[in-house]
Amino acid sequence: MRQCNIPRLVIAAPHGRSGKTTATIGLLSALKSGGYRVQPYKKGPDFIDPSWMTRITGRPCRNLDSFLMDREAIRASFVRSALDADIAVVEGAMGLFDGVDLEGSGSTAEIAKTIGAPVLLVVDTTRMTRSVAAMVSGYMHFDPGVHVAGVILNKVARPRHEQMLRAAIERYCGIPVLGVIPKGKKFNIPDRHLGLIPAAEDDALAAAVDDAGSAAGDYLDLPGIVEIAKQAGPIQAGHPLLDVPVMQLPGLDGLRPAVPRIRVAVFLDRAFTFYYPENLEALAAAGAELVPVNALQDNRLPDVDAAYIGGGFPEMFAAGLAANEGLSRDLRNRIEVGLPVYAECGGLMYLGRKLIWNGREYAMSGALPFDVTMTDQPQGHGYITLEVEGETPYFKAGASVRGHEFHHSRVVNLENDKVRFAFRVTRGYGIDGTHDGVIYKNVLACYTHLHALSSPGWAEKLVAAGENYRARSTH
Repeated sequence: MRQCNIPRLVIAAPHGRSGKTTATIGLLSALKSGGYRVQPYKKGPDFIDPSWMTRITGRPCRNLDSFLMDREAIRASFVRSALDADIAVVEGAMGLFDGVDLEGSGSTAEIAKTIGAPVLLVVDTTRMTRSVAAMVSGYMHFDPGVHVAGVILNKVARPRHEQMLRAAIERYCGIPVLGVIPKGKKFNIPDRHLGLIPAAEDDALAAAVDDAGSAAGDYLDLPGIVEIAKQAGPIQAGHPLLDVPVMQLPGLDGLRPAVPRIRVAVFLDRAFTFYYPENLEALAAAGAELVPVNALQDNRLPDVDAAYIGGGFPEMFAAGLAANEGLSRDLRNRIEVGLPVYAECGGLMYLGRKLIWNGREYAMSGALPFDVTMTDQPQGHGYITLEVEGETPYFKAGASVRGHEFHHSRVVNLENDKVRFAFRVTRGYGIDGTHDGVIYKNVLACYTHLHALSSPGWAEKLVAAGENYRARSTH
């Protein structure tokens, strides 16, 4: 059992598009500039907002998700990654009390209660004055277990507007206004269908977000916010996760297995950026030495025993991926002789024969017998639950798997006689509404993104498959 006294808070809002991300980026920027070691977190399944939070703080952002993790796992994930930080900031998702059911399961409020963190409520004040007090009061009293401790006002039109809003909250709510962000285009950040564009994709955009964060931070009451964060009491956690190596810096350099057993290629570049730190940590804990691969630049795989290809937006870099025929050929050849590969979403797309987008076709690795076409509407969006069908390289038959999916693409021209499916979908869409996870030799490619905390044993099985491959390859 470990105890953590880290100051912490949750940034939440009455509804989505209220300005949580702007406020969070601004706060992280201000704290970092003030000399704080800041550990960022994101509520729910998300890779994109965390990429910006990681960039700003210099520490890998963690996801806290009560659909994928139980309360003890959430607390353990929080404690182990915050032990050496000065303050922890959690960005919520959707509205504060919005969850997957009428009880609010999986909500930002549930995360705040699980880690005992006060909440700062970001309110979009467009076309609102005195009514802000009624809204804030309602959120303060809806759930006695949630401590709404302060307010950040967003999209404030002018000084008179600010005065009216402040006066109403002070009179009727009795909690402080800890930030006033003016209405203005300089805080608008370009996005894509899943939210912000990933931090690793565009250097110019990264600079623009840095500037927006710095500017937004100027409008926050940093001392007041830090005092609110200090209201959080001690938090205790006991969980096997506490003994797993911790990524304290972005990238793979600081993550070393205590006893190396195999080498695992991790595709990590502008096209493939979607990896939960806990997944990489779980692989390292199982004995994997993680070797980065750049699918846009490296013309062959390094000497590895397995590969992990995460998600991203490969369609944005389809031409570059198609041009790198050397890597595609090498990956395809190694898969044919049994290289274990686990691929998610963007990784699945890359393993197919071709990617079809905007009337053009781009050759992918050709390792798996299908094509992928991009679509205007999401094919799968949200949590997914799966049941493992038969034996698979990385999951036990009959096991239940929880994850999430976000894809604007679908598999077409699948040669069913050459593959089999790993999962039956019990909630969500997957590949065809009924199945997910294409198995070919030692490859498992699926649309589902898993989180290691909800899939114990996955990393160990991938490492074991790598050991078997190495043993066969050396004979």
